[in-house]
Amino acid sequence: MSKTRSASRGRLSRSAEFERVYRHGRSTANRHLVLYSFANEPAARPRLGLSVSRKVGNAVQRNKVKRLLREAFAKAEPGILAGQDVVLVARPPAGELAEREGLQGVESSLTELIVKAGLIADGGEQGVDDDPREASADDGDGAITAAEHPAGGAA
Repeated sequence: MSKTRSASRGRLSRSAEFERVYRHGRSTANRHLVLYSFANEPAARPRLGLSVSRKVGNAVQRNKVKRLLREAFAKAEPGILAGQDVVLVARPPAGELAEREGLQGVESSLTELIVKAGLIADGGEQGVDDDPREASADDGDGAITAAEHPAGGAA
C-alpha cells in the first residue's frame, strides 16, 4: 500500500528507490543543485526525491529549500518526460539562493538542470526547447531564432 501511495503522490520515499537512481541514473549539476535522473517505465508521471543535508542550514532553512524545490518541480512537471525518477540534491549554496531569490531563483536553477539533462518532453512549456520556427516568428524580444538554435543542435 505504501508503494502505491508514493507513486500516486509523485515522490520517491524508499531508500532503495533513491539508491537505484543514484547508482544507475545520470547526474547533472550546477552551483546550487545536483539532479539525478533514471527512467522508470511503469511510472505515469515523473517522481521526485529530495536530499537536503545539514550543510544547507538549520531545519527551518532546509525545510524552506525542500518546499521551494517541490513547488518548482511541480511547475516544471508538465514539461518533463513521463516515467522519470528524479532526485535533487541541494548543495550548500541552495540555502543562500532560496533566501536571496526565493522561488524564482530555485525555478531557474532547476530549469537549467532539466534542460541540461534532456528531460524535456516534446510538448513541454520550456522556452529553450521550443520549436525554432515559432521562435523565429518572434519580434526580437530576446527569443532564440532558428538561425541561432538549429533543430537538432543543443546549446
